[in-house]
Amino acid sequence: MLYKKSIPKIIQEARESGEHTLKRTLSSTGLVSLGVGAIIGAGLFSLTGIAAAENAGPAVILSFIIAALACSFAGLCYAEFASMIPVAGSAYTYSYATMGEFMAWIIGWDLVLEYALASATVAVSWSQYFNELLMTFGLSIPPEYLRGPWEGGYINIPAIIIVCLLSLLLMRGTKESSTVNNILVILKVGVVLIFIALGWSFIDSSNHVPFIPTNEGEEMVKSGDMSLWSFLHSDHFGEFGVSGILRAAGVLFFAFIGFDAVSTAAQEAKNPKRGMPIGIIGSLIVCTILYVLFSYVMTGLENYKSFEGDAKPVATAFANTGYTFLNTALIVTIIAGYTSVILVMLLGQSRVFYSMSKDGLLPKMFSDLSKNQTPWKTNLIFMVFVSLFAGFVPISDLGHMVSIGTLFAFTLVCIGVMVLRKTSPEIERPFKTPLVPLVPVLGIIVCLILMASLPIESWERLGIWLLIGVAIYWFYSRKHSKVRQSHRKS
Repeated sequence: MLYKKSIPKIIQEARESGEHTLKRTLSSTGLVSLGVGAIIGAGLFSLTGIAAAENAGPAVILSFIIAALACSFAGLCYAEFASMIPVAGSAYTYSYATMGEFMAWIIGWDLVLEYALASATVAVSWSQYFNELLMTFGLSIPPEYLRGPWEGGYINIPAIIIVCLLSLLLMRGTKESSTVNNILVILKVGVVLIFIALGWSFIDSSNHVPFIPTNEGEEMVKSGDMSLWSFLHSDHFGEFGVSGILRAAGVLFFAFIGFDAVSTAAQEAKNPKRGMPIGIIGSLIVCTILYVLFSYVMTGLENYKSFEGDAKPVATAFANTGYTFLNTALIVTIIAGYTSVILVMLLGQSRVFYSMSKDGLLPKMFSDLSKNQTPWKTNLIFMVFVSLFAGFVPISDLGHMVSIGTLFAFTLVCIGVMVLRKTSPEIERPFKTPLVPLVPVLGIIVCLILMASLPIESWERLGIWLLIGVAIYWFYSRKHSKVRQSHRKS
C-alpha cells in the first residue's frame, strides 16, 4: 500500500509517443483557455445566488476572495507538480509519487467527486437556462422534466442530453474539443464583461446594506446566551455573519476548481514545463478578478434574498438593468459557458481514470484508445454515470459533494509538495512553489477550514464514497497494480 511510482518512470512515460499514447495538441494559450473554460460556470452563474441567499448575503464577495486565496496556495503547488511531472492524472499521479499507491488510489477515486459530479452539477443548471431560452420563443419544458424526484419532478432530461452530446465530442478528439472550448470561452468571458459593464451603473447601494447580514447564533455567543461549541453545532452556523461567509467560501470553492483540470491535460500539452504553470496560475488570476467584480454587480442589482431557490440568478439580476433586448443573448452565452465547463470536467475525469488504468488500478478498458487517440470507453462509461446524477440529484447536494472532494484533493497535493521536496530534492523543477513549507501549510489549513464549514451531510457522503473506493482497491486494484508487481519481481 506504500509502494511509490518513481519520478523517472513517470517522466519516461510522459515522453512516450505513438498511437497508444495521448496526442500533444494543446498550446499555453489553449491551456489557459481550458482553465478559464472550466472555472467560469455554475459556480459564478448559479451558485453565487444560492450562496448569497442562504449564507453570506452581499458579503459573498468576501467568500470569493477567501476561496481564491485557498486556491492560490493549492494552485502554486499544482503548478510545481504539473511542470515537474507532466502526465495525465493530476493529483492522482502526484500522490502516487509522494505518498504511495493507497493514497494515490484514494485521491483518484476522490477526483470522481470533483470532475464527474462537477459535470453533473453544471448540467443541472444548464438545463434551467436552456428552458429559459426556450421560453423567450414561447416554448418550455414541463417542470417535472427539469428536476429529479427529490425536487418534485421525474427526471432532468436536458441535463442528460448535454452530457451525452459533449461525451460524444470528447470521443471525437482532444484537438476538436479544444477548438470548441476556445470559442465557448470567448463567448463566456465576453458576457461576464458585458454584465459587469452594463450592470455597474444600475447598482442600488441599498442592496449592499447590511453588507454582512446578522447571524442570530453569533449574536447569542457575543451576549453569552450560547456557547461557542453549541453555536458550531447549531443550525445557526453558516446562516450569514462570519460563519456564513466561511460556509459560502466552502460552497463557492466549487467555482475555482477548473484550474486543476488543466493539470489533467499535461500529457496533451505541447510544452508542459512552460505551459502548465501558465495555464494553472493564469486562469486562476483572470477568473478571480472577474468573480469579485461580477458578484459585486450581481448583489447590487438585486437584493440577495431574491436569489433563494433561483437556479438562474444572473438573468434575474440583469432584468433590473433595462437592457431587456440583451436578455436572450445573455442566456445564450451563459449556456455556451456552461457547456465549456461540462466539456473540460468530462475531459479531466477521463484522463484521471486513463492514468489509473495504465497503472493497473482499474480495468484495461479505461485506458483503451480510439483511432483518434482518446480514451473513448472511459468517456462512454462516464457519459452514463454523470447522466444519472445530472438527471436525478438536486444541484445543492451535488455542489457540496464536489466542494469537499476538491478540497480533499487540494490538501493532499499541498502535502505532496512538501514530501517531495524532502525525498527528491534533486529532481528538476521548471516551476517552484515559493516559500515552502509556508505556502503548502497555508493551503492545507485553509482547505481544512473550508471543509469544516461544509454541512455534516457532505462529510457523511465523502466517507461513504471513500469506503466504496477502499473496497474496490482491496478486492481489485492491489491485485492488478503494475507497480506492486514490479516490486515483487525485483
